[in-house]
Amino acid sequence: MSERFEELKTKVHSLPFEPGVYIMKNRAGTVIYVGKAKALKNRVSQYFQSDTRHSPKTLRMVANIWDFDIIVTETEFEALMLENQMIKKYQPKYNVLLKDDKGYPFIKVTTSKPYPDFSIVSKPAADADRYFGPYTSRRAAYNAIDTIRETFKLKTCRRVFPRDIGKDRPCLNQHLGRCVAPCTGQVSAQAYAARVQEGIALLEGRDKALVAELEQRMEQAAEELRFEQAAVLRDRIRAVKALGEKQKVVAAAFAELDAVAYVQGQTRGCVVVLHYLAGNLHDKEFTLLDGVTAADAGEALGAFLKQYYALRNAAPRTVLLSNPIDEMDAVGEFLTSIAGRKVELIVPQRGRRHDIIRLAEKNAREEILRVETSQERRVKSLELLQQMTGMDTLPNVLEAYDISNFAGQDTVGSMVVFEGAKPARSRYRKFRIAVAAQGQDDYASMAEMLTRRLQRWQDGDEKFTPLPSAFLIDGGLGHVRTVQRVLDSFGVTTPCFGMVKDDHHRTRGLVAPDGREFGISTVPAVFALIGRIQEEVHRFAITYNRALGSKKVRGSSLDQITGVGQKRRNELLRHFGTIENIRAASIEELSRIVPRTVAEQILAYYQDKKPKKIDQNREE
Repeated sequence: MSERFEELKTKVHSLPFEPGVYIMKNRAGTVIYVGKAKALKNRVSQYFQSDTRHSPKTLRMVANIWDFDIIVTETEFEALMLENQMIKKYQPKYNVLLKDDKGYPFIKVTTSKPYPDFSIVSKPAADADRYFGPYTSRRAAYNAIDTIRETFKLKTCRRVFPRDIGKDRPCLNQHLGRCVAPCTGQVSAQAYAARVQEGIALLEGRDKALVAELEQRMEQAAEELRFEQAAVLRDRIRAVKALGEKQKVVAAAFAELDAVAYVQGQTRGCVVVLHYLAGNLHDKEFTLLDGVTAADAGEALGAFLKQYYALRNAAPRTVLLSNPIDEMDAVGEFLTSIAGRKVELIVPQRGRRHDIIRLAEKNAREEILRVETSQERRVKSLELLQQMTGMDTLPNVLEAYDISNFAGQDTVGSMVVFEGAKPARSRYRKFRIAVAAQGQDDYASMAEMLTRRLQRWQDGDEKFTPLPSAFLIDGGLGHVRTVQRVLDSFGVTTPCFGMVKDDHHRTRGLVAPDGREFGISTVPAVFALIGRIQEEVHRFAITYNRALGSKKVRGSSLDQITGVGQKRRNELLRHFGTIENIRAASIEELSRIVPRTVAEQILAYYQDKKPKKIDQNREE
């Protein structure tokens, strides 16, 4: 594949600096990605440069490219149109694809039948019935139908009239006063059709005219002393007025303004579209995008806009965006061609429109939280880590290592284990480093710790078996190369990576022994996992280091010796390192730190005392 990769890089050199579309194919000749470019050579060459800038999704796509074709166009807008058509045609695996499974609905009113009914269809047919829409979503269309049926007490059942009149008892809706019950035969086809026409008037946006007509009929009924009928009309007027902007339904019921926000979760992205009519929130739609990371956000949002409005064949006058997209002008021109009038794309920075976008982002975050489970986030983080680093298997078991000391004294090492992206605390281990007496040397300390760990594995110690999926080292390139030499000496092929921090002591990325660095800040799931591991291994090392210091200081037997106060105790420990070394020191060695009379007291004390055992507590 590397040879083929070089051939593709050579092929890129012959591409023109012209707008157009590029089509990526795999070994089988299947189209796996379609993209557009202002300058084909510049855009396509980016795929065959350093992989450190690519997201995991792009890395997977590039690894599967066997060949590519191009189509040169006259303008960027023409390229965008062609790209959209080819995505519809090929449905490429690595493009952002919107599923057309909800439909973009119209309301159908069967006015050609004696007892008209309401239903939802994907598109109008060439018949005698009435159609209204398209609506922003099926939910919006169903809400409109439900409101009309409730307001005018129309049937909700599936019975067909006049065929089914008198066949069954009336349903509960009649007894609750929610339906005029044409099934009883007491409502003529003309009277029922008149109610449906009132519903049609509402769909056409003629609610004020409808209210005026109903008020006139109510007053006439009252003058003729038909008070029961007047009360029915009064209730219907109230119901129609209550609709207001909350249930405003008009012909071609597309919003005047859409707010489109993209938010990246740990395992997927989410795009939310809020539709506004007359300045009020009218409806909401959302789409979850799998396999997208923060690095893909601009591309994902641009791809969504093109497909979303092309599938609906309509667009509002204004579209607010949560963040800019690379092809803002071209997409605006594309939406203008769909709408047949000017469509503005705006990234608001302040004011009411900025507040609307923040609301859209809040909705997107809520949708992500609703669908992402903790288990799913953990599995996805490991999958993304595998894809990013190129590991052959899912890194289900990760071992991390850190070194801690205090001014070159009490050097300790910590080993923490994460299984399934969760801490496995029963498998944590801590090491007292022997090279500490030689001064502070993190590389030597790390080498000693890994050597002892692998020796225990080689000896068959169950506490250190099996090996992890990967070793993670708290440190940079020098630490990782030190560990790699230890692994090589044992013939271990398990990958290892350094957890690198930035100038602010925050996790920046991973570094391999060959110097490759993998940035993780744009992949939230991996960033969170590595950050958690790095904090945990550091915490465990520091805790152990402090525990040793506490034993020596607060629990020191030196406190029992006459003439040894806090200052002399600390001087002795700083010089000799441990109580055992002080116990074994000669009178001359002790006298170099404290007065000879105190040295004699120390020597006499330890001659009368037996050495105390040190609590190993899983020390290795």
